[in-house]
Amino acid sequence: MQLFGLKTCDTCRKALKALPNAEFVDVRAEGVPAEVLRRAIGQFGEKVINTRSTTWRGLSETERSAPPETLLATHPTLMKRPLIVEGDRMYLGWAKEVQSELAG
Repeated sequence: MQLFGLKTCDTCRKALKALPNAEFVDVRAEGVPAEVLRRAIGQFGEKVINTRSTTWRGLSETERSAPPETLLATHPTLMKRPLIVEGDRMYLGWAKEVQSELAG
């Protein structure tokens, strides 16, 4: 299991604490592999972009209109966190549904 997020993100820390066997990947330092990003965008669409982030608010309208692949390649911190990859399944965020599914 891989958990993509930011080491400074409280939600990512909570998820990592609950999933001690997960391999943590800091998207700021290491980025997200292109194949994982393609799968995430294919599954979650534009929900993979965190439009409530400080990074998003700092972008111009032109930058915001770029495709999700381009936005996340340029600004990996725009990704909604955490992105959890377990085999062929992916989970986005750390909502109660995700927690109960991964805890079971």
